[in-house]
Amino acid sequence: MSLERVHDMNAEPDPILIAQKLTKLYGDRIGCRDVSFSLWPGEVLGVVGESGSGKSTLLRCLAGIDRPTGGEVMFRHADKPISLFDIPEPTRRKLMRTEWGIVHQNPRDGLRMDVSAGGNVGERLMDRGDRHYGKIRAAAIDWLTRVEIGEDRIDDRPRQFSGGMQQRLQIARVLVPEPRLVFMDEPTGGLDVSVQARLLDLLRVLVRDLGIAAVIVTHDLAVARLLTDRLMVMKDGAVVEEGLTDQVLDDPQHAYTQLLTSAVLAA
Repeated sequence: MSLERVHDMNAEPDPILIAQKLTKLYGDRIGCRDVSFSLWPGEVLGVVGESGSGKSTLLRCLAGIDRPTGGEVMFRHADKPISLFDIPEPTRRKLMRTEWGIVHQNPRDGLRMDVSAGGNVGERLMDRGDRHYGKIRAAAIDWLTRVEIGEDRIDDRPRQFSGGMQQRLQIARVLVPEPRLVFMDEPTGGLDVSVQARLLDLLRVLVRDLGIAAVIVTHDLAVARLLTDRLMVMKDGAVVEEGLTDQVLDDPQHAYTQLLTSAVLAA
């Protein structure tokens, strides 16, 4: 993380998201337990760990998809903190369409496959309150261009796109209303290496240009290093280490983090 970004976050007194002792149980199995942290506007937090470590469960609770067994998620809305699971369901769903968004690992989970590419993007502008068709279409074209999808594909359905193009379209759909907070679950998972590289460059530019806060779940430490400012390492549902991304990856303190980083070096 640059000193300039550290200064910007320190100058912002109020976190945009606060997790307090967040716990999710599935019967006797622990999804995540006692996870607490604050996320500031413009900060990108990475959550890493092996499969089954609890990172995706944590993300689903933070994003309001799953209700936690215990603990609380506070989101700063209209200059005051609100408890995510104490607000009415319609209010929470509207927030999920306007003030924050989710980029799923499988883009089919985040796209309307029977709606055109332009329609997928335009719907989010309508959720925000836009009604002028010409302006909505122009914005859709602009965003498709920004994610490297040609204007001539605006009326094509997502099923006509490659996996990489579907993921880029999902990113455009999520970011077009300029949300304050974005959750990403393995955003480059399942893609070819060359496609991953282009997508990572695109995400890095868009997140920084928009100044949004983000929580990114990934098992790929290279993705975490490229995209995130701060890192949390999870094992068996708990956070075992956290800190600035470069510090955690270059000088890991916990034995599990050391194992993860050494596995990458040995690969």
